[in-house]
Amino acid sequence: MSEGPAATGREPRSELVPALALVLVTVFYGSTFRIVQGSIEDVTPWGFLVLRFVIGSIALAPFVIGRTWSRPGVPATRARFFGASVVFGVLSFVGLALQTIGLQYTSTSNSAFITGLFVVFTPILAVVTTRVLPAARVAIAVLIAVLGLFFLEGGSFALGWGDGLTLLAAIAFAAWILMAGTASLRYDPIVLTVVQLVTVFVLSVPCALVAGMGEVSGAAIRGALLTGLFATAAAFSLQFWAQRYVEPTRAAVILLFEPVVAGVLGYAAGERIGFSGYTGAALILVGILVAESRSWRTLRLAREAVRRGESGAL
Repeated sequence: MSEGPAATGREPRSELVPALALVLVTVFYGSTFRIVQGSIEDVTPWGFLVLRFVIGSIALAPFVIGRTWSRPGVPATRARFFGASVVFGVLSFVGLALQTIGLQYTSTSNSAFITGLFVVFTPILAVVTTRVLPAARVAIAVLIAVLGLFFLEGGSFALGWGDGLTLLAAIAFAAWILMAGTASLRYDPIVLTVVQLVTVFVLSVPCALVAGMGEVSGAAIRGALLTGLFATAAAFSLQFWAQRYVEPTRAAVILLFEPVVAGVLGYAAGERIGFSGYTGAALILVGILVAESRSWRTLRLAREAVRRGESGAL
């Protein structure tokens, strides 16, 4: 089946830049694991979500001024826009709440690598909802990436309490990625992100009121600032924009670079994942390269076309 613009409904432009944007998003996401784990030693998980998402909402709100909620020329009702935004907010809330709570009972590396299982769930959900099989290279990339996750887990997928919560979070993130593939074609990424962030904040407040905020220490505030600005306001907006050009299953494979980033940062902080772990990280990188092989080929052909045009003009 063709994957061109006519088949996917995506805009006809080079996919390399959006793919690189998703890689940048993984750097933002991957850097949060240790930050969050350090922050929730003082503040409660619910309190941290309140701080993170109020900061993200406030930071992004000024950029909504003058923007419209829908993309020009794309038919969509206001009710559908807010409905989609709220659903995104609920999925983000569920995924991040489970992931944050899970970090209390598992290691940074385990949390990052198990979160990466969204690469398995995204194509499964895509097949269930669209009844369209992914491209062969993407399916191969997923298999390679899953093998990489197996090695990252030390050759076992035995899950503890924190790991189990994180696995459920991965399912929520997969649903988010799949939905973003459609919503990014219809709605403005900044406005969509702001409504989503506000939704997560609103859902987090009553939980924080019941469970308590904990100690809002300087470390917790710094963690909330870093994650709220970069891994929330910036990363969510950038991901919505990038998924306008990259189909969800490929996006999931690219986003699997997130646990690699987390693993590298964990290594710098003293965590060691052993030979098996580093083998897994290498396999994940191979999976990303396989998934993105078409983008690199498209860029090469475009450059050759430009050079031929320049030669003809001489």
